[in-house]
Amino acid sequence: MDSLKYIAGHFGLIGNILEVSPLGEGLINDTYIVRTDGKDDYVLQRINHAIFKDVELLQRNIELVTSHIRARLEASGENDIERKVLEFIRLKDSDRTFYHDGSSYWRVSRFIKDSVTVSEVTPESSRQAGIAFGEFQAMLADLPHQLGETIPDFHNMELRARQLAEAVETDAVGRCAQPQVQQLLVEMNENMYEMCKAERMHREGLLPKRICHCDTKVSNMLYDKDGKVLCVIDLDTVMPSFVFSDYGDFLRTAANNVAEDCPQIDQVEFDMEVYTAFTEGYLQSASGFLTDVEKDNLPYAVALFPFMQAVRFLTDYINGDTYYKTAYSDHNLVRACNQMALFRSVVRSLNL
Repeated sequence: MDSLKYIAGHFGLIGNILEVSPLGEGLINDTYIVRTDGKDDYVLQRINHAIFKDVELLQRNIELVTSHIRARLEASGENDIERKVLEFIRLKDSDRTFYHDGSSYWRVSRFIKDSVTVSEVTPESSRQAGIAFGEFQAMLADLPHQLGETIPDFHNMELRARQLAEAVETDAVGRCAQPQVQQLLVEMNENMYEMCKAERMHREGLLPKRICHCDTKVSNMLYDKDGKVLCVIDLDTVMPSFVFSDYGDFLRTAANNVAEDCPQIDQVEFDMEVYTAFTEGYLQSASGFLTDVEKDNLPYAVALFPFMQAVRFLTDYINGDTYYKTAYSDHNLVRACNQMALFRSVVRSLNL
């Protein structure tokens, strides 16, 4: 770990570095805890440059967001601010919050003491998540700076529709003739126009873009020892998007009673308790800035995200499994079928 100590040593840490060891099981970035003899410990992360191409833009977004949240917390008289917003440490010799070692990009944040993450989805954890992500959006609703898209067109359904059409036209590995693929394509095409309505509403001036987290999961929050949410974490995907991104994507994963690659498609069912709890929490904290159009279309957002993910899985299957990691030959096809089953369950449950 000497090389990691060397990298961490480029940042303006307080105290001497004692040890660096792995932290958590993140799927995107390599993460380590940096122990010091000072009052604070730190989190060192290798940024996944393959996903986040523009690290300067990425870190600028995060700095603008965290400094604005900090200012809002200070203005409201909030206590224990150091545990309620992430703080990224600048380099010793510049104002940058990232270090390039010649091949990898690194950043350091202050470790938030006495905090934990949870992964279990229950109605209560969903309610807390709804409140936290709604508050996160609300605090950033008046951000005076324009953020860039760290992953351009990440939740653009029209783009995903075009990618599917291109995959079908090319049919790179000859999978389009399979009966199951054909059935999915027919069903997707029947629903595609309606599912693309967010982009149309935006062009018509009816739907604004907000600053959104874009990766809303129960595990992307820190809790204190009493189970109360401290702050939202994993800010790499924070960027302009429709509020549907944070609302719909949470429910896509949290309200499916089986994993997204479960092959028992008949077991896929939309969990109305999780939906109700998350929605109540989200509206409790987000209603103050949401427009009527945004509120009226929240049910659409719940259907949109499993549909979009099904399109992405099927596109990758037709292309020969070039994007998502797969464990067996039909893995992406199973995923697509699973997500379309969830889409149908949402449509039935919410009477869409």
